[in-house]
Formats: sequence, structure tokens, C-alpha cells
Amino acid sequence: MTSPHSPTSLAPTPRLLWTRSRGLLLALLLLVAAGVALAALRSGDQHGRLDPRSADPYGSRAVAELLRDQGVTVTVATTLHEATDGAGPDATLLVTNPDLLTSAQQHTLSARTSATGGRTVLLGAGPASLGTLAPEVRTGTPVPVAAQAPRCTLPAAVRAGSADLGGERYETDLPGADSCYPSEGTPTLLRIPAPNTGSTGMPSTDPAAGDLVLLGSPDLLYNNRLAQQGNASLALQLLGSRAHLVWYLPSLSDESAADADGGDAGSTFLDLIPSGWLWATLQLFVAALLAAVWRARRLGPLVTERLPVAIRASESTEGRARLYRKANARDHAATALRTACRDRLARLLGVPPTKAHQPDILIPAVSARLPHTDHDPATLLFGPAPTGDAALIRLADQLDALEREVRTS
Repeated sequence: MTSPHSPTSLAPTPRLLWTRSRGLLLALLLLVAAGVALAALRSGDQHGRLDPRSADPYGSRAVAELLRDQGVTVTVATTLHEATDGAGPDATLLVTNPDLLTSAQQHTLSARTSATGGRTVLLGAGPASLGTLAPEVRTGTPVPVAAQAPRCTLPAAVRAGSADLGGERYETDLPGADSCYPSEGTPTLLRIPAPNTGSTGMPSTDPAAGDLVLLGSPDLLYNNRLAQQGNASLALQLLGSRAHLVWYLPSLSDESAADADGGDAGSTFLDLIPSGWLWATLQLFVAALLAAVWRARRLGPLVTERLPVAIRASESTEGRARLYRKANARDHAATALRTACRDRLARLLGVPPTKAHQPDILIPAVSARLPHTDHDPATLLFGPAPTGDAALIRLADQLDALEREVRTS
């Protein structure tokens, strides 16, 4: 038989902890599972994008194989050094993501390809790279990719006909430039011939003299779009005009992206984190916030409640005293002692309870009752907080002595 006075533990049991937390753990597990499933479903979307070795829908193996069938050698470059070494008068340099290049890489690429006499093709070049690679070109607001008519005299565009273009749009005031496939009145394909090295300084009309081709979007090179419209014809003519094609896939792991101090010259730490991880972190934060709101307890007004057991006043006093001692709250303990003493003295001296804590009223009343006391009422009842445990005990004894003197006087 259990004794009625046997202690009962209020510590949460493992079963109680599991009951409280299983809902949150289940929600977290579902969130992680959904994230893994989405990552698995989308893992193939970016794999091999514009890679001439990839047969994925967004890869470019099909156009690379067609170019090889026409006798064009296709070389994949993953570093700036490999790309610039392969550039020459008989080569086409294709840069799949110019905006990924750092400022130093862009200057190096521009300096080494401007006078080679070859062709440079930039895919989706935006404001981040045009200022260095094509400073005479202005870009407009990007547009969706759609079938566009050539509407220009560039032979490659005329022969290809309509093609899937869009994305970035380009304008230039350079003479001799070919502006093709306009979308909302602004071209999405721009060919800029290399300047004539002769005395005229005008752009050369000789295709072998080299040129720069800007494509607003790379969609026509994807495996899943190559057979649509005139995409294949336009791609083969733009990339197969020379005997060699250097297919440059810029990468953040390229050593040339590091500056002299060994850091990235154009990217911050957040730039190096894939955007998917940033979105995943944001989603986890929102999920944690919602879970916290869901599990939070709304604090309402205080409600009085009868205790299940009767607690003796001495035990309550001792418990509060222990709490004060543990927190070294001598000031709070002294204030409690003085407040209670002033209340009792006010009743004994006939001072109204509302004025019991006013020194200018209570002190004269005490002094009038005890004109020859050894204790200073002002210091005892309204003095500073004690500096140690011994001083606190001495204060309690002196307050008791003062109250006894008032009672017996």
C-alpha cells in the first residue's frame, strides 16, 4: 500500500516526452521526405545542361554529333586556359554561361579572343558580362523563348528561317552589325563583325575576319528543341563555320576564378551556394516557425486555483527564503522584511495603511512612541539593502526588536 505522504515525481517520463514531441517529429520527417523527393525529381533537370556530352533533354549532345558528322572537331573546355588556348582563326569559341565568369576572367577572355580572327558565340550574356565582352552592346528586358522570324539579311538566319529564341535582347549602334530574330522590336540574335585592321577602321565584311555572335537564349541548342523550327540549321551554321569548335563550360572550380589572394574575385560566399539550398533553408525556417506557433501555448489571464494540499506558512516562508538565498537576492528579502514590518507598525501606531510606506509619516509616529530607542527607525525601515547574509540577519533581528518595543511601549 502506498503511503499518502510518498513523494510523487513531476519529471516528464519518456512516454510523456514521446507523446508531446511525436507530432513535431512526424511533421519534420514529412518535410525532409518531401525535400528529398523533390531533389530526386529535379536532380536531372540541371544535369548536363548545354553539355555536348549529355543526352539529357537539356544537354547538347545532338548538335555536337551533327557538327562532328560535318567534319567539325568539338573540344570541351572547362577552364579559361583551355578555352583561350583553343581559340584561333579556324575555331569557334562557344561560351555557354558568360555571366558566370568573374571580371578578371572576362577581361582575359576578351583580350585573347578579340584579335584571333575566329568566331566567339555568347549564350544568354547579360549585363554582368556585356560591359566587358561586348561594351558597345545594350541589353533590354528579357522575354520568353518563342518561335521568331529572322527579319534580317544574315545568310545563316535567312537559310534557317524561324527559330526558338528569346531571353536577353540586344541593341548596338555599331555599323555592319546584323540584328536578327526581334522580339517586341528588339533583336535576340546580334552578330558584330570584327573591326577592320586597315586604315578605314570600319567593320570587315569578310566572314573569315572574325566576329562576335550574341544569342539571347541557349534553347535552340538543347536536345529536346533541336528538331523544332529551324533550330538545327541555325545552330549548325553558327557553330560550324570553322573547322574547330571549342565548347566552353565555365565553372566555379576554375582556378582562374581565384584572385591574387587565392579568393574568388567576383563571387561572395552566398554566390557559391546553389540557389536550391538557399530556398531549402528558407523553407525549413518557415516550417520551424509554423511548428513553433502551432506548439506554442497561448498565455491567458492569471486564474486563482486552490492548492491540492495545505502548505504550512513556515514551509512557504522557508522555501521562498531558500530561493532568495540561491539567487543572492538580499535586496528583495530586505524589502519584504521591511514592508511587512511597516505594515504591522502602521496598525500599531494608528497610521492609515495607505501611508504606511511614507517615511515622512511613519518615522515621526515611531519616534513619538519611542523617543529614547537605541535603533534608528529611518535606517531600519527605509535604509539601504544589506551587503551580506550576516547584515541581512542582523536587520531581521533589529526589525523584530523595534516592533517589540512599539508593542510594549
